[in-house]
Amino acid sequence: MNKTQIRLWNRNFIQCCISYFLMSFAFYMLMPTMPVYLVEELNIDPSKVGLALSSYTIGLLCVRPFSGYLVDSFSRKPLYLFAFFIFSVMFAGYLFAATVLSVMAVRFIQGGFMGLTSVSGNTIAIDVIPSERRGEGMGFYGLTLNLSMSLAPLLAVSLYEIKGFHPLVIVALGISFIGVISVLLIRYPQREKVARPPLSLDRFILIKALPFVPSYMLSAVPYGMVVSFVVLYGKEIQVSNPGYFFIFMAIGVGVARLISGKLIDRGKIHHVSIISLITLVIAFTVFATFHSDTIFFVMALFIGIGFGISISAFQYIFVSVAPHSMRGTATSTYLTSFDLGVGIGMLSAGYITSHADLATAYLIGAACCVLSLLFYLRLAKPSYEKNKLIG
Repeated sequence: MNKTQIRLWNRNFIQCCISYFLMSFAFYMLMPTMPVYLVEELNIDPSKVGLALSSYTIGLLCVRPFSGYLVDSFSRKPLYLFAFFIFSVMFAGYLFAATVLSVMAVRFIQGGFMGLTSVSGNTIAIDVIPSERRGEGMGFYGLTLNLSMSLAPLLAVSLYEIKGFHPLVIVALGISFIGVISVLLIRYPQREKVARPPLSLDRFILIKALPFVPSYMLSAVPYGMVVSFVVLYGKEIQVSNPGYFFIFMAIGVGVARLISGKLIDRGKIHHVSIISLITLVIAFTVFATFHSDTIFFVMALFIGIGFGISISAFQYIFVSVAPHSMRGTATSTYLTSFDLGVGIGMLSAGYITSHADLATAYLIGAACCVLSLLFYLRLAKPSYEKNKLIG
């Protein structure tokens, strides 16, 4: 049967995309506005902002390894629904958090449930995508995440300037609960439990995917820097309306996703991965070196293209070395790698800001992408060719 005859956009896949988009959209509304809120309204030292922002990553990392085990061992939809509901409720905590510690506590708890939500949601989506169109399907599914990461900050910056932080949180709370409703509409059969040994490392980490981790983690470092601090960076270099960065980034992500998924299904996985990393190296180097409105927004487009390709390509690589019964663990390992990189990016950008400037941080981000490319060529590529599964 030809790929055009295999239906990708079935009801379940559409609902998976909607729910994941809404979850991510709600959460990433806070990414660019939280640093501004902490510095300008709560008068918190900028050096502590990275710590407050990255606390959600700590929560993610505490839960993610166990998430894969839970998703592979229990019914996935009820787990997804439960985690999504608690994740949504936690937005209310930002209405009362007024110190660094209280913000960190809310983000830590929400981060933990975001970890479980994203692993279960990703795994369900992979299950409902026809294997013959997995690269394309994962590309579109990942596009929902990338678009939310790009578009949510744009809306959030405008809303923050007009209404302030607390109304912004209420909007995010409402969007997240609409996402919970979309999960209810997914028709997903209950799975049979898979017998597992009482103690084994592969309950929590996909061992075959470990060679992919350094490359993916390093590529995510500048992502953490840019989604958290790009508005402050725009103000630092006197760019008009830096929030528009996210429009151009979203366009780049969309273009990349539409093209890269089909190329991956045609066996071009290494081509698109390498191109994405080279694009990120060049884009972040120019972004940090040349300061003008034009450069700022054009590089936003290319940064979006680079991340749009790399995130879907790496997800395909992680999942392709895992059997069906371990897709949750594969997804958990994939997302944990990304979270580590994003967390390092947030922390390091906050630290660098207190000692130098954000241009220096983005140059370091470009260097991380160079290292990512080297790890990909030396570790990830040969390991994938050795361990990939068919179908």
